[in-house]
Amino acid sequence: MTKPSTKKIKLPSVALSSVVFAALVSSGLLSTSAWATDLLQTYQDALQNDPQFASARASLTAGQEKSVQGRAGLLPRLNLTGNNTMNRTKDTVGDTELNLGRGYSSNYALQLTQPLVHWENWQQYEQSKLVVLTSEAQFSQAKLDLMVRVSQAYFDVLYAQDTLDAQRANKTAISEQLAIAKRNFEVGTTTITDQHEAQSRFDLAVAQEIAAENDLEIKRTALQQIIGHVPNSLTPLNKKVQLSAPQPSSMTDWVSAAEINNYSVVEAQVNQEIAKRTISINRAGHLPTVDLVANVNRSSSSASPVFNQPAFLQNQNSIGIQINVPLFSGFSVTSKVREAIALEDKAGNDYEAAKRSAAFSARQAFVGVNSGLAQVKAYEAAEISSQSALDSNVLGYQVGVRINIDVLNAQQQLYTTQQNLAKARYDTIMNGLRLKAAAASLSEEDLAKVNALLY
Repeated sequence: MTKPSTKKIKLPSVALSSVVFAALVSSGLLSTSAWATDLLQTYQDALQNDPQFASARASLTAGQEKSVQGRAGLLPRLNLTGNNTMNRTKDTVGDTELNLGRGYSSNYALQLTQPLVHWENWQQYEQSKLVVLTSEAQFSQAKLDLMVRVSQAYFDVLYAQDTLDAQRANKTAISEQLAIAKRNFEVGTTTITDQHEAQSRFDLAVAQEIAAENDLEIKRTALQQIIGHVPNSLTPLNKKVQLSAPQPSSMTDWVSAAEINNYSVVEAQVNQEIAKRTISINRAGHLPTVDLVANVNRSSSSASPVFNQPAFLQNQNSIGIQINVPLFSGFSVTSKVREAIALEDKAGNDYEAAKRSAAFSARQAFVGVNSGLAQVKAYEAAEISSQSALDSNVLGYQVGVRINIDVLNAQQQLYTTQQNLAKARYDTIMNGLRLKAAAASLSEEDLAKVNALLY
């Protein structure tokens, strides 16, 4: 991959087209439930209702007008001016006021000005086209951000729901263990300690369930802010989903793509070119300008018998070249040039900072995907082990070789492992989306692939 020339900058339509988002492909196609809202439906709601994206869309519309405004400096200007005047003449002789009559006069002028040599106007036109590019880059980045924000909010709700389900299942299991402990204490096979331990765990489970309910409500409210309405039941992630590593498997490829194609990098690169154009615009303050000027004038007045003036009508046409040579402007032009040079240096540093930030985001997401895959694998094994440990402790408690606290601990370990597994899966999927967003290759097709991982 080579760095695009700063002389001609194009926004990437689909960057890194050879990259396949294999990290999020399921082993089979899964259908969504009719009663639940899936990720794609949620994203479509966000496209219509998210105020941040609507603001970005309006900014794009406004930014696209900049090229029209810049081109106006190269096109002819046509001005029409005119006046129509009534004159009333009076005189006073002694105490008598004499009305000597009234007259009318009019003057109309039509002027056409066509810039011929205006270096400043030409540079402003070229700069305006670059401003349009920045607007398009900002809008493209806003769309990627919306995809990531919607997905994050969607999976935050799912994780909060998973946590609440786990807490409720944990409370149910503890309540059953508490009932067993009470019966065993009544028949004298266990001590009061088992009952107290189970009761304390049950009380804690109730508190954790309340906290989980509150967290779920907060996460649903966060999603509501994006989609504009209270979210329906969301389609959950398939518990048997199989995730695989991203392709290409080299972090260097992703970092290189991010340094070139990331929309924030593209915007910073265009801003650097805009700053260079600003230097040329300000330096043009020392240069002469040449315009073609054409005038059409029409003057008329009525007759004035008092002053013995006849009516007249005059038409005057002219065309010529007008040259304007700036000589001195109080050092303002020189000062503006120095200012523009400093801002161009700032834009260059901003461009480098954007590249480094994009590279960091790509590295972070790439590491997150691979570490997440390892965690998922480990938690899946731990879930099996925790279930086996719980079954063994329940059986041991029934035959008297385990105490109640052993069963409660095994139950807690199982539900904690299941929560961690769910979070690892969500984080892995989100890091996969962020990785593609950093390389500016995230698309609605990728959301569709994630959507296929749902029930």
